[in-house]
Amino acid sequence: MPALTLREVLALDTVRAAEPRLLAGEGTLDRPVRWVHSSEVYEGANFLDGGELLLTNGFGLTGTDEETRRRYVRELAARGAAGLAVEVGRSLPRMPDEVTDEARRLDLPLLALHRVVPFVRITEAANRAIVARGLSGRSVVRPWSDDHTAALLADLADGQALNQPEVEARAALAGFLPGEGARLVGVSVHGARDAGVADRAVRRLGGSGVLRAVFPGDVLALTALPGTRTGSTRDPVRAVQDAFRAVAGPRLTVAVGHAVAAGSGWLRWSETLRTARTTLELALTVPPAGPPAAEGPPGPLVTSSRALALERELTRGGVDANRDRLARLVQHTLGPLLAWEAAHPSDLVRTLEVHLRHGCSPTRTAALLHIGRQSLYQRLDRIESLLDLEIDDPDLLGELLTALCAHRIVRGVRAASGGLRTVA
Repeated sequence: MPALTLREVLALDTVRAAEPRLLAGEGTLDRPVRWVHSSEVYEGANFLDGGELLLTNGFGLTGTDEETRRRYVRELAARGAAGLAVEVGRSLPRMPDEVTDEARRLDLPLLALHRVVPFVRITEAANRAIVARGLSGRSVVRPWSDDHTAALLADLADGQALNQPEVEARAALAGFLPGEGARLVGVSVHGARDAGVADRAVRRLGGSGVLRAVFPGDVLALTALPGTRTGSTRDPVRAVQDAFRAVAGPRLTVAVGHAVAAGSGWLRWSETLRTARTTLELALTVPPAGPPAAEGPPGPLVTSSRALALERELTRGGVDANRDRLARLVQHTLGPLLAWEAAHPSDLVRTLEVHLRHGCSPTRTAALLHIGRQSLYQRLDRIESLLDLEIDDPDLLGELLTALCAHRIVRGVRAASGGLRTVA
């Protein structure tokens, strides 16, 4: 579908209400408009990427000389602006002749707006029309390109170059309007055939909305939790995990990102979605650190970026880029223990990690491993003998946990041929 043109933007009711008069660029009205911005900063051209219609009240053009005004127009044209619309009658009594002359010379559409209409109304109407036309400023060929919600989530999760007005307009088009003080949490679900699990979780949370879409094999969602009163101890990440545990079906894998403020900007929205997606990749590939689940009907696996924080740090930049480093770390720290376990089937490696992750508490470790305390003590003695160290030495805790985590990553990636999968 063709992009919205400057001619079509000028036909919008809110733009017509400003009584625009075209002073230059009569033959270029069919050029596409990627976005509509407003700026009173004289150096506004530096913030343009190309294809934008720039609105200004002309304040930056007052008190400047002729050459400065001409240079302003030249810079806009050089940046590929779709046009310049200047409000005349308040800050700028009339359009300067040199601005009109330079715009005509460069064939840059120049509009004089003769009635005051709040720019926010113009940008909102124009950008909504652009989004409705299916234009996001990029030529993205995807199977979900006609689904505005899916396209927005994919752009955010892929870290596409966006801007805040665009994200807000596209989110509003999808009906996603998180209230003031809302907290947003990204969620990635594997194994779901539809987005119903996200809807049920948000209802259980009493959330203020959700952006969710189904991708091949996965559901990606950005959940909004209403703002809490000052002093509230509610943990949004834990709340989202509990909600999905309650509503997710068996054999689903759910990964929850970190919480961000709704008003913190689109980069933070992107970060929580990307974190959730990376966490899901790890949850599906790397064996869990804890003991196997108790017998019973299979339930969903619900984890979070905080639970897999060490795994995410060790694989930052990709597994392939870190594989040799992780293997060396494992061999240096755990070599004798792994050699013993290869020759004598046992559960020493997992025992060590469970013990360290639970504060070196014999009672808690034995209960989680479903063994007696005496059996646990025998295992710990064997581990200390093989590694020639004392397990409860606080200086060794970080090194041992890191090596144990690296061992699970290497083992999991080796089992999953091709390395980590790609979600959405």
